[in-house]
Amino acid sequence: MSEVIKVKRGLNIPLKGEAEKIVTESHPGFFAIKPIDFVGVFPKLLIQPGDEVKAGDPLFYDKYRDNIRFTAPVSGKVTEIRRGAKRVILQIIIEADKEINYKDFGTGDPNVLSRKDIIEKMLSAGVWPMIRQRPYSIIANPDDDPKAIFISAFDTSPLAPDYDMTVHSHGKEFQTGLDALAKLTSGKVHLNVDVTVSSKALTNSKNVQINYFSGPHPAGNVGTQIAMIDPVNKGDTIWYLRPHEVLTIGRLFLEGRLNTSLLVALTGSEVEHPRYYKTRLGASIETMVRNNVKADNVRYISGNPLTGRKIDKDGYVSFYDSQVTVLPEGDYYEFLGWAMPRLNKFSTSLSYFSWLTPRKKYSLDTNLNGGVRAYVMTGEFEKVFGWDIYPLQLIKAILIEDIDQMEMLGIYEVDEEDFALCEYVDTSKTEIQDLVRKGLNFMRKEMM
Repeated sequence: MSEVIKVKRGLNIPLKGEAEKIVTESHPGFFAIKPIDFVGVFPKLLIQPGDEVKAGDPLFYDKYRDNIRFTAPVSGKVTEIRRGAKRVILQIIIEADKEINYKDFGTGDPNVLSRKDIIEKMLSAGVWPMIRQRPYSIIANPDDDPKAIFISAFDTSPLAPDYDMTVHSHGKEFQTGLDALAKLTSGKVHLNVDVTVSSKALTNSKNVQINYFSGPHPAGNVGTQIAMIDPVNKGDTIWYLRPHEVLTIGRLFLEGRLNTSLLVALTGSEVEHPRYYKTRLGASIETMVRNNVKADNVRYISGNPLTGRKIDKDGYVSFYDSQVTVLPEGDYYEFLGWAMPRLNKFSTSLSYFSWLTPRKKYSLDTNLNGGVRAYVMTGEFEKVFGWDIYPLQLIKAILIEDIDQMEMLGIYEVDEEDFALCEYVDTSKTEIQDLVRKGLNFMRKEMM
């Protein structure tokens, strides 16, 4: 084993409801692709309600990059194109066939194919949006030559799925995906794993540099890993993705079709039987949560509790998620809550008693536990941020749109998820992740 990279700052939030290592088949009737999952994409539709599609058929493309196409994860009938305010497309919903029919893209060996051929196959099949880039955390530009590609093969966020299970018994598909990715960069492909990794499919991977990590969350965030190994400076581009996306790319070359099978972890204290569900990209969660949730007043989240997006109980797993979390809704006021002993609350503050029971796990709700107030200098952000930047100063630079300060303070390195713990410990109750996204969008617009 190579030298272990140790992340010293961070925070593990001990929540109840981790998924048991049990896999159940889930066959929902409906799937959806949500254009709002893709930052900076302006969708132009290629289908209408009532159209029949195969898995891999194009649904829409990006108005400003018409080679970036988004394809159907299953075969079936397009039943609805759901729109929001100003007719923004929110969801393209497909009623799935009982047996999936696939568009044929042809098989191929990435080790033999040229870089151009690999990119064209990935673009046509709609797997290219799985590759994102730093800076800005947007879909990668296929015309770029990134200085490196990063794959975070472990997740340290609360109740996160175990990626060892994702790649278990899929070593061939995983290696094929890695071989394809290795052709896309003149630099290295970094496969980052936890020091306790057990999957041979990960540790025996070839054509990559394997890096071992230890430490609390956000050690599993790709932003932390990039900062520790090959930081993003102005003018640099790094691409990144996750293990189940590598598998999808590998299957494309081995099978010649868009096979979006994946494991989704259903987690949270309000789930009766938290476990893994074998399904497909964009699956409805209705069959997973039916008769499997303890209460009615709960919040369904696509993703983890820190960075996920609220969805309905019959909503759909987002494109970049492989986890669904169910937490108690926090829509209540607590009289003199600040003065209560809070024995069942977890906090980083010594004013609560959670520090006396470090192994205890908690059922936490979504209550804000206070109101929005002015920023105060607490020094708390630096304790939980994964690497050496000044997070509070960067947030303030974003607020005043100071481009020079944002560049000097590391705007090109960060993403919303890197500030999730800062938002969690923030005494000012500010929506920091939204601020960071606004800052990234502002910089991208200015640099175009």
